[in-house]
Amino acid sequence: MDTRLLRTFVTVARTGNFTTAAAELHLAQSTVTVQIRALEKELGSRLFDRMPRRALITDAGRRVLDAAEEVLNAEAGLRSAASADGPPSGHVSVGAGETLCAARLPGVVAALSRSHPQVEIALEPVGTEAAVEGLRAGRLDLALLLEEDAAFPDIVTECIAREPLVLVCAAEHPAAHRTRTATWTDLVQETFFLHEQGCSYSDRLMRDLLSVPGVRTRMTRFGSIEAARSCVAAGLGLTLLPRVSVAEALREGVLAVVDGPPFSDVPVRLARHRRRWVSMAAQVVIDELVRSYATGR
Repeated sequence: MDTRLLRTFVTVARTGNFTTAAAELHLAQSTVTVQIRALEKELGSRLFDRMPRRALITDAGRRVLDAAEEVLNAEAGLRSAASADGPPSGHVSVGAGETLCAARLPGVVAALSRSHPQVEIALEPVGTEAAVEGLRAGRLDLALLLEEDAAFPDIVTECIAREPLVLVCAAEHPAAHRTRTATWTDLVQETFFLHEQGCSYSDRLMRDLLSVPGVRTRMTRFGSIEAARSCVAAGLGLTLLPRVSVAEALREGVLAVVDGPPFSDVPVRLARHRRRWVSMAAQVVIDELVRSYATGR
């Protein structure tokens, strides 16, 4: 069986659209249609119901899908085994949140460019939901998730480190000069600028603030950590962020740590798709990520 047909089938099943699958595979739509028809003829089953704007996978298609992914994974393993005598090489796509892409991963990329110059790494700033979708879609080989819990049946995660969190404000903000530790009752009086919904540590802080009776906290959420940090640096309020993302601003005296309730460090989880082959190139990236956190680089 031609595995190109299986790859096209899996892509159509994932995207639900012949046109989208053709664009992703860099094929003409007519080629995708021909390949799906050829696979259906070979298997003797209809795999999709063609709708005006969607390709709906049939019951037979769903039964075939897992097996098709296993065949493609085995093919990737065979190709990797055939090149095992040479140095690791290839393209590895890594998805991670804005904080890690900006503060942690550049050092990993630099180290790998010296130790494994034939491994190409592409970084994609994504939140948890987009990272998991990218792993499922095959756009990402690996992802780093800042999550307390990350239970997905088809995604394997491993906690490789923890990032300390700090509550910060502008250096001239009154909260920076409070003579006692701020309580939750104190904090609900403040204005907060937080990362977007779905960010685990921001969501947790929001729940804690909203659980304090009597006062409704003024809160704005941004899709960008930089936007939240800039508002806080301008003296407009407080935010909770990984220390690594504000370390320079703290050193320069632009921001200050607010003495308040303790916040647990957020786990850094390395994630990959359960059924996909881990290439030699992906493995050296995994090893460098673990080494980077272990050595504090």
